[in-house]
Amino acid sequence: MKLQKETRGRSKSDVAGHGRWYGDACGTAFGMELVGERWSLLVVRELMFGARRFSDLRASLPGISAKVLTERLETLEAAGVLAKRKLPPPHSAQVYELTRWGYAAEPMIQEIGRWAAMSPQHDPTLPLSPVSFLLSLRTMFDPARAQGQSMRIGFRFPDAEFVAELNHGTLPVARAAPERCDAIFTAPAAPALAAMFYGGVRADEVGVTMEGNADAAQRFIDIFELPEKIS
Repeated sequence: MKLQKETRGRSKSDVAGHGRWYGDACGTAFGMELVGERWSLLVVRELMFGARRFSDLRASLPGISAKVLTERLETLEAAGVLAKRKLPPPHSAQVYELTRWGYAAEPMIQEIGRWAAMSPQHDPTLPLSPVSFLLSLRTMFDPARAQGQSMRIGFRFPDAEFVAELNHGTLPVARAAPERCDAIFTAPAAPALAAMFYGGVRADEVGVTMEGNADAAQRFIDIFELPEKIS
């Protein structure tokens, strides 16, 4: 007798239920069940500065397939980490954005990044998205060095613009056109700025141009430093 093949879609409890992987009440175990699948946390990372279209996310994560991205977005939506909405006319595009709870994941992403950067195996020369670079600034800046300093710094990439507002030990970042900035960095890609900020490479060596107050730009660069390696 032939066995009939049965298929069924994943229910919300299958996708996001606590205990689906580890059967463990620990919050860390639940967190891994929510964002531990490959690419999930990087999708969350790319949404940290606002809503993005599906095509934007694929462009920022070039190693992910359309199928896997679709699956991760569905899983994260079912878990309540993100939501999708349609932009009003004339755009009418569908975008994905983090929920309030989703945005609360930023400190976790920062701590993972800071911890991983201490490894001698960490390779800062690998590809980097603009969002990842800007998040690294929020992770690696030294509030003590930033005390007493206030400046507005702009960043231009071929397909994205950001503004960082250094204000006496805090560094909010937003997707915005760099206007009324003390200094503006224009880069062909995020790794070029990472080489400048963390490797001491000169701007002209990596194709970065700077506008505005050169002293402010240098003081801004000086407040960032990668953690010491731990073997």
